[in-house]
Amino acid sequence: MANDSEQWINELLNQAGITINGSSPWDIRIVNAELFTRVKTQGSLGLGEAYMDDWWECKQLDEFFYRILSNKLEDKIGISLPLVWEVFKAKVFNLQSLRRAFQVGERHYDLGNDIFTEMLGKTMAYSCGYWNKADGLDSAQEAKIDLICRKLNLKKGQKVLDIGCGWGSFAKYAAENYGVEVTGITVSEEQLKFAEDFCRGLPVRFRLMDYRNLNEKFDHIVSVGMIEHVGVKNYRTYMKVARRCLKEDGLFLLHTIGGLRSGNTTDPWTNKYIFPNGMIPSLKQISGSVEGLFVIEDLHNFGADYDKTLMAWYHNFDKAWPKLKKKYGKIFYRMWTYYLLSCAGAFRARSLELWQIVLSPNGVRGGYKTVR
Repeated sequence: MANDSEQWINELLNQAGITINGSSPWDIRIVNAELFTRVKTQGSLGLGEAYMDDWWECKQLDEFFYRILSNKLEDKIGISLPLVWEVFKAKVFNLQSLRRAFQVGERHYDLGNDIFTEMLGKTMAYSCGYWNKADGLDSAQEAKIDLICRKLNLKKGQKVLDIGCGWGSFAKYAAENYGVEVTGITVSEEQLKFAEDFCRGLPVRFRLMDYRNLNEKFDHIVSVGMIEHVGVKNYRTYMKVARRCLKEDGLFLLHTIGGLRSGNTTDPWTNKYIFPNGMIPSLKQISGSVEGLFVIEDLHNFGADYDKTLMAWYHNFDKAWPKLKKKYGKIFYRMWTYYLLSCAGAFRARSLELWQIVLSPNGVRGGYKTVR
């Protein structure tokens, strides 16, 4: 006989067309019956940790999460203790303070360049590709970087700041194809070492530093997938730094994952295992942070493309796993699989978006001419 927790979860999943121990690839198979109590008391943290612990299986995790999120089951689950704790911490403390700024570099981006080299492809771009005319991951990433360059209207000899430069993907492409000089900053020592080698011989330099310590002028600024680590308490500071570093006739392109609702924290499982101190901004939060500092010239949403990007990363990671498993182990494999496929499901359900926002200090004279 089913206990209360099992009955409650079963009824929820049925609303999304998911059957416990069913035959569809998005159905879940229960390995440990304690799963139901764990999920009811711990929410998403319990669900993710139970998957890492082999308590449940699903052939198609991305579709499982797509169905959960497209049916908005997260609104019906209620508040768990881990979520309450995350909200409390975010309200009381500045989780993205300067003192804590390097934590995400140490715990995520410094995991091992071997993982990211295998997963990300030749561009080493760790953000959403632009699949408009692309025939694969590498071409989608090159198209995304070229789109950024064209939106900024880069000219040879210009100086460009890349806030959160990753492994140097934008810097390398922009320097090689547009003849610009790029300064990239990162909080990851592994990214820094890789990027310096990746861009060797080009007019590119990298620094291990927090954005708050920047104070020099650039023709243009780009920030790809970095503001997700800034936090709502620091958005205004972040924008003020960008404003003081941007020339009066320059452009600032912000590329970010976006949430449909304003919040001050992130999913407890994601915070604990993937991106510590992370937070997805809403349009309301971004627009509030630029008020009086920038003119919003252009907004481009291609969030649906992140589903394709994440699935490509997952297939690369899964294919390379035989080379990686001795170093990282089974729990890491299940954690990373859960991360990539749950995110793919979220973008497929359109509960997460991807925005490119072009900002100017004073408004482009005559109007900004967008490109797509």
